[in-house]
Amino acid sequence: MAAVVKLACLVLACVIVAGPITSNAALTCGTVNSNVAACIGYITQGGTLPRACCTGVSKLNGMARSTPDRQQACRCLQTAASALGPNLNAGRAAGIPKACGVSVPFPISTSTNCNSVK
Repeated sequence: MAAVVKLACLVLACVIVAGPITSNAALTCGTVNSNVAACIGYITQGGTLPRACCTGVSKLNGMARSTPDRQQACRCLQTAASALGPNLNAGRAAGIPKACGVSVPFPISTSTNCNSVK
């Protein structure tokens, strides 16, 4: 339940903070978050990687076709990771694309420079 509340707060924060700076990006943090929402339990608690997580990651990767979209997805993922705080398992989060068989053009990390993502 707490993860759902955090995710809802995160979506609202992304809309408020990132909205004005993403005029060239078609992706919104709401879209990014809804596609990776099924991954939250795996990232924070481990266990089996849900099929819905891989479906969402694959779908999100397909939507992020332009450089602005990929940069926006990167920023949204970083914001989402920060919202998880100490519950974030960075190793599990970083390993999701490979585990899902999805090639993502940037490392999933809170230290990724999203401005350098092409």
